Amino acid sequence: MPVPSTSPYRVELTADERAALVALIRPTGQARMLLRARIVLAAADGASNAGIARAVGVCEDTVRKWRRRYAAGRLAGLSDARRSGRPPRFSPVQRAEVPAPACELPASRGMPLSRWSSFELACEAIEAGIVVDISPSTLARWLARDALKPWQYRSWIAPRAPDFASKAQVVLDLYARVFDGQPLGPGDYVLCSDEKTSIQARCRCHPTLPPGTARLMRVEHEYDRGGSLAYLAAWDVHRGRVFGRCETTTGIAPFGRLVEQVMSIEPYASANRVFWVLDNGSSHRGHAAINRMTNHWPTARMVHTPVHASWLNQCEIYFSVVQRKVVTPTTSTTLPTLRTG
Repeated sequence: MPVPSTSPYRVELTADERAALVALIRPTGQARMLLRARIVLAAADGASNAGIARAVGVCEDTVRKWRRRYAAGRLAGLSDARRSGRPPRFSPVQRAEVPAPACELPASRGMPLSRWSSFELACEAIEAGIVVDISPSTLARWLARDALKPWQYRSWIAPRAPDFASKAQVVLDLYARVFDGQPLGPGDYVLCSDEKTSIQARCRCHPTLPPGTARLMRVEHEYDRGGSLAYLAAWDVHRGRVFGRCETTTGIAPFGRLVEQVMSIEPYASANRVFWVLDNGSSHRGHAAINRMTNHWPTARMVHTPVHASWLNQCEIYFSVVQRKVVTPTTSTTLPTLRTG
């Protein structure tokens, strides 16, 4: 016969409550919930606080606590109580003022820096008297919560050409098969042309290793220079064809050879008009270049993008694919292999 409990908090279980407590006693359960369930089940079986304490390996105060909590709140009483936690070290005003310099340039506060880091921002907050002390890791968490990354930056160019809108409109209209407000005919073609310079042939000191299981491709850092080439290309916007050639350098003559290569073949040789969308590079800039092309190829028409807006040239998209898939990292060791690769 169990010894009657002398505790004022008597525990009597229904069948559902006992089943729920037994379910908590499982090897994969939380250790703290297993301990509390064992205490309540033993109390329901009439064990004394001292006997329960010896059986489960805790002090009697712990047994009294969970017997009392269960008697007051039943199963919900076994959950962790809400904790107040440590009092906050920083007020809401400090929380708002400390990250504020991250939205300013360091020079505006007299700091000889180009970018903020969490360490410099923490020092700035302390020197400004906003807080007595704050760690860079705490400030970094605040910045992450506010989606601020003052140590990162992005380069950009503000359009400065006064005729940007009008020139850009001509290029965009050509992409939509429109020129001077009229749709292009079947004998009209649009080509985007550009030059990619300084593509180097690099002889690695050790051969490139292919990828393996849980291993990236390995490319030797050191290399010997084997010379460089320039890649000139023309992209047919509406037919999706590309024409290219390698030259030792860029200039008027290499660009002229690219134009001759394209304009000498069909359908461009017999086309009514062939529009060449170009940036303002030195080999095809200004009225002299326009006259030079028109004299050699009467059906060819140069269309220049605005200054510092070569991103309107669709050939840049093709070059970005070449850069990612062919040039980086280059495995060509000589100029002949680079030219044919």
